[in-house]
Amino acid sequence: MRTPTWLLAGTFLGLSAAAVGAVTKATDSRWLTGADETTRVERLEHYLGGFSSAMLETGLRFEHVRQAVRDGNLELAHYHWGKIATAVENGLMKRPARRPSAEAIFLGRPWEALDQALARKDAGAAVDALREAGAACRACHVAERVPFMNDQPLLRE
Repeated sequence: MRTPTWLLAGTFLGLSAAAVGAVTKATDSRWLTGADETTRVERLEHYLGGFSSAMLETGLRFEHVRQAVRDGNLELAHYHWGKIATAVENGLMKRPARRPSAEAIFLGRPWEALDQALARKDAGAAVDALREAGAACRACHVAERVPFMNDQPLLRE
């Protein structure tokens, strides 16, 4: 049995319209460039979030630092350790009220001690400084009233 030409043409037109609609929808997804300035800023602020995204990156990189120190790859550890400072600073830009704790507890002596040990390629000092940095992370979480963050494998000694 042959399909009538009108049915084939109708099906083709329907599929074509759906395809055009999909393309139009895709180009309408300009969630920044298609919006006014106020909306763009609001969307970026919402998308970039608060301190949690910075802490997610910090935790991921902290684990990379720990593993690199275990592996004796102190250059890799030093690379990630520097990126941790950047991640924390980015978080503090979004949540400046957390700066006093971060600076007093983590970004001072603990961060610098590990940074210097890694720069010297002193594996023994790096292990000790990494332990101190982990303790500083836990103390900062307590100071910022999120002690439950400490109850995870990443922050257990």
